[in-house]
Amino acid sequence: MVLAFGRKNEEEIKLEETKIWVCSSETCNCWVRDNFKSSDLPLCPICKSEMRQTTKELQVIHNHSKNFM
Repeated sequence: MVLAFGRKNEEEIKLEETKIWVCSSETCNCWVRDNFKSSDLPLCPICKSEMRQTTKELQVIHNHSKNFM
């Protein structure tokens, strides 16, 4: 008989290529997922610089908020 107290069933982390926006400032390393951006052409929430679109392999997260674009 095997007892496994405190063991968690670890779910597989699902990764996928995700659209993100990265800050264009060389001194800022902020980035935002595309489905969490605040406008069509977002400004960096940290330094207010322009952001550019790219992709990154990230864990899948769904934004169920009705306030996002």
